[in-house]
Amino acid sequence: MKDFTRSDLLFSLCGLNCGLCPMHLDGHCPGCGGEGNQSCKIARCSLQHGKPEYCSQCQEFPCKKYEYIDAFDSFVTHQNQKKDLEKQQEIGVEAYRAEQEEKIRILKWLLQNCNDGRKKTFFCVAVNLLEFEDVRNVMAQIKSDETFGELSLKEKAAYVTGQFQKAADKQGIVLKLRKKK
Repeated sequence: MKDFTRSDLLFSLCGLNCGLCPMHLDGHCPGCGGEGNQSCKIARCSLQHGKPEYCSQCQEFPCKKYEYIDAFDSFVTHQNQKKDLEKQQEIGVEAYRAEQEEKIRILKWLLQNCNDGRKKTFFCVAVNLLEFEDVRNVMAQIKSDETFGELSLKEKAAYVTGQFQKAADKQGIVLKLRKKK
């Protein structure tokens, strides 16, 4: 979109964690405000409201655009858009970015060391939807397991998936993308 640029391409204007999206990780999407970005009603709204970097910086947040924004997912889960913007607002941009960057490092490690070719979306969704401390706890469990290094890639993928699923079950979180019917 013309005249719409952003400095943070990992966390979108509307609250998507772009840095945890498979499309962004594969270099197919620059994130909103990046070169070649798509036209977006929220980006247009930002231009009309003084170009805030995040919707949470707008005086009208949360506006009517957030009523059903998290109903369905795309390549990245939309389930926590409003919640993540509120968390960023509460703990601050820098603290939220630090958490997100650590989640990105964790996700990259999972994809390099535990992806049997079938777990990319699952890992992206799990790292995105689980609270930061839950993700860190799962990683501590994995790294403290002395037998983990001896497992085949398929066994590692199953083991890690199981650990994330247990953490999600405790929180009542479903680790799947929700598509429109």
